[in-house]
Amino acid sequence: MQNGQRSHSTIPPLRFSVFLDPTHQIYLRWDHDEESSLMTFDLQAQSTGWVAFGFTNHGEITGADFVIGGVLPDGNIYFSDWHGVNEETILEDESQDYELLSLTQDDTSTTMTFRRHFRTCDKHDLDITSDTLRLITGYGTDDTIDFFKGKIIHKSLFMMVFSNEDELHSPSVYHVYDLKLNDFPIPVDDTTYACTFLPLPIVKQKHHIYKFEAMITPRNETIVHHILVYGCGNASVLPSGVSDCYGGDPDFALCSQIVVGWAVGGGSYMFPDETGISIGTPLDAQWVRLEIHYSNFNLIPDLIDNSGIRLYYTPELRPYDMGVLQTGLFTFPIHFIPPGAESFMSYGVCNTSLFDEMNGTPVPDMHVFGYLLHTHLAGLGVRGVQYRNGEQVTIICEDNQYDFNLQETRGMKKEVVFKPGDEFLVECHYQTKYRTELTFGGPSTLNEMCLAFLFYYPRNNISSCMGYPDIQYVAHQLGQEAADAMEGMMAINLVEWDNETIKTAEKACKEADQIVMIKTIDELLRNETGFVRDIVDAEPPPCKDISTSMPGLQPEGQAKYQAAPPTVTSKALSTKGIFPFPALLFIPLGFTWLLASSQSRL
Repeated sequence: MQNGQRSHSTIPPLRFSVFLDPTHQIYLRWDHDEESSLMTFDLQAQSTGWVAFGFTNHGEITGADFVIGGVLPDGNIYFSDWHGVNEETILEDESQDYELLSLTQDDTSTTMTFRRHFRTCDKHDLDITSDTLRLITGYGTDDTIDFFKGKIIHKSLFMMVFSNEDELHSPSVYHVYDLKLNDFPIPVDDTTYACTFLPLPIVKQKHHIYKFEAMITPRNETIVHHILVYGCGNASVLPSGVSDCYGGDPDFALCSQIVVGWAVGGGSYMFPDETGISIGTPLDAQWVRLEIHYSNFNLIPDLIDNSGIRLYYTPELRPYDMGVLQTGLFTFPIHFIPPGAESFMSYGVCNTSLFDEMNGTPVPDMHVFGYLLHTHLAGLGVRGVQYRNGEQVTIICEDNQYDFNLQETRGMKKEVVFKPGDEFLVECHYQTKYRTELTFGGPSTLNEMCLAFLFYYPRNNISSCMGYPDIQYVAHQLGQEAADAMEGMMAINLVEWDNETIKTAEKACKEADQIVMIKTIDELLRNETGFVRDIVDAEPPPCKDISTSMPGLQPEGQAKYQAAPPTVTSKALSTKGIFPFPALLFIPLGFTWLLASSQSRL
């Protein structure tokens, strides 16, 4: 084994891990320290050449922020902080803001352990936030760093995870129960919503569901878009068989109290020790509606599906029963997004003033501990904001770099208490600059949604609280006549869309009064009113500089690698210009500080 530098005698255990590629060649472990705002990474690649890891904006090399490291044949190590100049050029940072902890290599793999602050003071470093992060990682076959010819992998990942299953209480006795379709032939259609009604486990005494996970039929992973389980009121008369959820038979759309939900990219989820989903009491749902959304855009024939949700339940009860509140913008028919929009915001308000009355008894404080955010392909970001007495309390949940392919239930660092009378606003950020037609809210992946599912305890009877703007007001602001909501939506189709009308529509949708629709598990529906309040953005944390600057290194001397060498100048050096010996290893100038440091310790 060739051992590299280790700057710390011990490296703390890292709680979270994932393979970054489908062939399991690159394995990442990580953890974060909120107090010091440091994140520690441990990357293992099945390569004895150079290894790279970092962050990008939407998968682009331009503006990417990453480290490259490895172990040379003589045992010396190299490690340095880089950024992407454009899609053909990478440049070593003057400010080195990643701190190497360990770099080792054996006969088959290289392992690199390092850390950095969430927010550094280097303009070339991307912030590590609670958004979905786009990772870039890769490796070469040897230590000749030919970055653009290496194996480069992109992956979206949420890294601000606050606990894993090992830190939660797993019951000593548990049972498993599957809710799934059986040999369902997926239609040759771009969008299908298949629904069926299934019983929950029959138990003689109260149990708690404490964990759930999706079961996706192999080879259908790219087809199954989401799976939702809705609890049914015990007085409901339910149909049998499998049918279109929102087709000709309205009975297949019955039951609206979400029990659990999974969407593409999500994994298993275990509830906090304080709570679980109650089953087995007279107040609990006995039947559920299983809804599976298929997106068969390639019109693949002869697909058979047995996907569903696996529930884990236990007689070892938790202190509280949990519930899920669906919030956001009511999907159909009011929601629209203009074509050609670089940026467009949509809003849905939840006004809880009727909660006590509709619940039948006073609603206790809701302790929100997790969330799932949902838009379709035009979505760039989602956030949910809590207000009390007209003042913003906090941003409960947000993802400003939303990825349609990574929709997962996320736990919160600290529970948020939601009191009766509070308001909740969901804001969705869209981009339709390559679309030429209006995008409407609807079930298809090519339609749009703007939803936030809040996981909370103790459970009440409210299933959803969603708003939509007064469309007549919006139409009038766009110069159209509309006597009612239907005419308002028809008038939206008459608008000539350009930058001015897009901004007018966005402003009108925010200014308009909102109609708030509140529904209970027993399908009781009431309307309330609300309006969109301003959102106060949180101040970013101060940057922290643990830079290891390179003394005497001028911009002209920075190592620079380009896919195709340009004309060499003093400020744009190609690899060949810096290292004219093609048979030798490519070791950038900026690595010299670490090589020297390494040699002094060996």
